[in-house]
Amino acid sequence: MPRRNFHLLLVFAALSLVCYLNADRYGQILVYAMDQIDDRYLEKIDRSELFQGAMQGMVSRLDEYSAYISPAAVEQFQESLDQKFGGLGMQVSLDPQTKQLTVMSPMVGTPAYEAGIRAGDKILRIDNQSTQGLSLRDAVDRMRGKPGEPILLSILHVGDDKPIDVKIVRDVIQVDTVLGDTREPDGAWNYFLEGHDRIGYLRVNTFAEKTPEELEHALKWLTKHRMRGLILDLRNDPGGLLTAAIDVCDLFVDSGVIVTTRRRDGRIRETFTAGKRHTYTGFPMAVLINQYSASASEIVAACLQDHNRAVVVGQRSWGKGTVQEVIDLESGQGVLKLTTASYWRPNGRNIHRTSDAEDNGHWGVSPNKGYEVKVEGEELTKLLGDRLHRDVYRPNDSPPEDAPEPFTDPQLEKAVEYIEKKGPGFRVQGSGFRTCSSTFAHKS
Repeated sequence: MPRRNFHLLLVFAALSLVCYLNADRYGQILVYAMDQIDDRYLEKIDRSELFQGAMQGMVSRLDEYSAYISPAAVEQFQESLDQKFGGLGMQVSLDPQTKQLTVMSPMVGTPAYEAGIRAGDKILRIDNQSTQGLSLRDAVDRMRGKPGEPILLSILHVGDDKPIDVKIVRDVIQVDTVLGDTREPDGAWNYFLEGHDRIGYLRVNTFAEKTPEELEHALKWLTKHRMRGLILDLRNDPGGLLTAAIDVCDLFVDSGVIVTTRRRDGRIRETFTAGKRHTYTGFPMAVLINQYSASASEIVAACLQDHNRAVVVGQRSWGKGTVQEVIDLESGQGVLKLTTASYWRPNGRNIHRTSDAEDNGHWGVSPNKGYEVKVEGEELTKLLGDRLHRDVYRPNDSPPEDAPEPFTDPQLEKAVEYIEKKGPGFRVQGSGFRTCSSTFAHKS
């Protein structure tokens, strides 16, 4: 587009905004207040800061899932949706005793992995600046950056007395959203549940754009190796993209409603239905949820439960049943994440837990009868610690001496019990829900 035309568009956009504000009494008052602050406030303040403050104030009056994303935070917000960023490719944490930045696990095939960084290594300096006293967020921000940019880390390998300097070039890091149970010697996931005969185990930690593709890749591997049952673990999954949840459901349900979205007046806005060319059926399936499973994970659990495709095991989910649209603001002034609809499960019940919802209401997703297993408090802490330890990739290393005591996961054991009870001859039938077509999609 010629520069002159671009400038004209900006002028027209600005004039449109002025006309709109002039036509709206509250808009006029807002502009007047900004003018007064600009003219009379004791210290000079940038008008963009006033605008951002006004936006944050407005959105704070809405629900907890709506938000104003400032221009400085837009990139990080997008990374959280895509699960893709420029960086080194390793999970880090602060040692609870020494507060030293410590590598939890390198991601196989990333710059950190190729540079020889391993679990338990200490990161003493980043580009010649000490990491002591840095918050975890600050340390991560310093290690992230544009792909192709180099970074110098001072690393103290496990068992060594002296640190070494390691130069690493950042690359695009794609975070896996579908994980297995244990690691193979080459770092790849084993999607069979350890200690059980050909029971598949897939964990989804968030619903990103590539989640359906990753899940289907794992399903192809499992079916090739004659899987006889599947456990889909959605515990502690906060959600993500609504489109990803729909595509995941479409992998397991051959027909019928997946989810509907409704306007604030209760009328159905869109209906999403199953209709994928290939569906994975013919084996028993259990879905694990807990009190921290939310949003997209609730859509999947509810859909598979309502279509009798899977039994739901664990605890009642969080109850986050609203759809957020991402709206780009003009002139690069940030992004508005706005709640615009609620989503309802195939049986016609609202997933969302409203402020006046009762504990005995129909919000969220509850386990099937006989499959409620609660894990809370100290037991939940032990479960998470055990899972974290099992996720760490340690090539050619024996387990560390500080490994936690083995923990028996009662929710997982209940899911295994269901799969074992159904046996290899199990075949799933559809539920026959009425359908209608839709191609419209939002982000949740």
